[in-house]
Amino acid sequence: MTATERRGEISTDADGRRRLVFRRSWPDPAAAVWAALTEPDRSARWIGHYDGERHPGAEGPFTMTAEEGSPVGQVRIVECAPPHRLVLQYLDEMAWRIEVELTEDGGTTTLVFTQVLPDDTGVADIATGWHWYLDRLDAVLTGADLPPEWDAFVAVVGPQYAAPGD
Repeated sequence: MTATERRGEISTDADGRRRLVFRRSWPDPAAAVWAALTEPDRSARWIGHYDGERHPGAEGPFTMTAEEGSPVGQVRIVECAPPHRLVLQYLDEMAWRIEVELTEDGGTTTLVFTQVLPDDTGVADIATGWHWYLDRLDAVLTGADLPPEWDAFVAVVGPQYAAPGD
């Protein structure tokens, strides 16, 4: 699958908010993909780890392990229905809400990752970032090589998300 095929879709909701949606699929059961998303030793290999209780309403620190010097953020688990739905709310000034849905059909699990942003501010950078992290998740699930380091990745994938005229 090429970077273009893995590209997230950016759309505008009726209220003007921007919706970012990624779809990725693997020939694995939903429980295996869920484990890569939520088990600390596996999630640390592609994005980071959450240290806290694991139920709706729980809050705890989330440490990004793929970005050197990244600050520790606070996250609230809004919804958690293993192995199908996880909704997280970041409790910092960005107040990001991330939704992950897993569906399994015929031995293939499809992940739908959604983030709704208040406006266009930073949407291209945010989309590029999630693209990179989901490529890292793919590497953990498939045993493939990790994507290139950030600067090299942005040089290739970042322009795919730039608005015309940027």
